[in-house]
Amino acid sequence: MKQPSKDPLHGITLKEIVEKLEAHYGFDTLGELITIKCFRENPSVKSSLTFLRKTDWARKKVEELYLRTGF
Repeated sequence: MKQPSKDPLHGITLKEIVEKLEAHYGFDTLGELITIKCFRENPSVKSSLTFLRKTDWARKKVEELYLRTGF
């Protein structure tokens, strides 16, 4: 029997995370909560995903905010 994943982000894509955070906070507030350029200058989901997929520390901050927000 397979054990369920203990990872709270299991099955959730980075795109879903960014879209939900953007809908909840907006890019202005996201840029204040997490100081990364992709949320502050010409923000879009697409540009944010490109940056976050390459930058582990930033992705970790976004994932932590997602979990703290309690979706």
